[in-house]
Amino acid sequence: MDFSLPAEVEDFRAEVRTFLAEHVTAEVIERAHATGTFHDWGLHRKIAAKGWLAAGWPEEYGGQGRSPLEMNALSEEMYLSGAPVDGVGVAGLVAHTLLLAGTDWQKRTIVPRILSGDAMCCLGYSEPDAGSDVAACATRAVRDGDEWVVDGQKMFTTLAHEAHYVFLLTRTNLDVPKHKGLTMFVVPMDTAGIEVTPVHTVGGERTNITFYTDVRVEDRYRVGEVDGGWAVMMTALVFERNSAWYGECVRLLDHAVAWAGEGRDDRGRRIIDDPSVRERLARASIGNEVSNLLGWKAAWMASEGTLPGVEGTMAKLFTTEHYQRAADDLIDLCGPEGLRRHGEDGAAADGWIEAAYRHCQVTTIYGGTSEICRGIIAERGLGLPRAR
Repeated sequence: MDFSLPAEVEDFRAEVRTFLAEHVTAEVIERAHATGTFHDWGLHRKIAAKGWLAAGWPEEYGGQGRSPLEMNALSEEMYLSGAPVDGVGVAGLVAHTLLLAGTDWQKRTIVPRILSGDAMCCLGYSEPDAGSDVAACATRAVRDGDEWVVDGQKMFTTLAHEAHYVFLLTRTNLDVPKHKGLTMFVVPMDTAGIEVTPVHTVGGERTNITFYTDVRVEDRYRVGEVDGGWAVMMTALVFERNSAWYGECVRLLDHAVAWAGEGRDDRGRRIIDDPSVRERLARASIGNEVSNLLGWKAAWMASEGTLPGVEGTMAKLFTTEHYQRAADDLIDLCGPEGLRRHGEDGAAADGWIEAAYRHCQVTTIYGGTSEICRGIIAERGLGLPRAR
């Protein structure tokens, strides 16, 4: 088997890497960690100016027509650089979904704003009583002529304080099974009745609770059919369950290798010369390689015209669980100094391993918990019967 990538993919990767080396400065990274907002408007607009928010889109929609392999290289390099690009990922997710399921008006009006870098999106899926089981959504949308009236609450609405639109899942029918009574909207965040409250997480990120009180939404902001929101959201989740966390796994290992190579034990020997230390580093490296190959398998399938719903879920599941195992192992390797945070005197690897350890805990929740992912793989990939 030949795992090498086409020349045009490697050329694009080199271009992206050069761009990121120039624009992802230490100041940009530090500001993101200090505020918990992993989005930088300056960087975001520069990425948009390069056409990379639309790089994978057909040229007739203003894109560059780049292949899924090139897009995977773009995502991989952004996360490898440590760039605060949560907004880039959400923009791509919403834009891709609108391309597939949106109306002509949405493609002409909303999509260009997203792809130009002028508008940001956030995701309104989870609720206080409907986390990973998003089909239990209770936020109501009731039709009133050419408008809908939305009432409810969403949790973990990351970037809502920066966003111009929320990709909002609502319940529109109470008389059918829960999966069949959902409708999706793309709602302007400046609509009257929307309130944003910050939530600061153990992983160092700022997310939000968003409240919707008598929010009136024109029907033209509806995405897909009435009561057809589940299919729209499944399309969106394909773009969310990617291999983005592979880059974070690599950075975690890089910090650990650098720390072990520079540090000394009580006898003055390099920490990395201890065979047990090298074994831990090797385990992390092997897991990274598996994560990388699973992610590229999903990208390759997309490049062949197949929607990699199961394979993307497999990549997401393995990568995030490996990320947690590796972070747990490597912070233990650092000893007491591993618990010191970034910026504290004596922090192992300047606290970046500790930061990764806190952040990785939520990655098995984003885009569907590990339990949800396993269910998808079992049912749709292996054809196993649904548990009763």
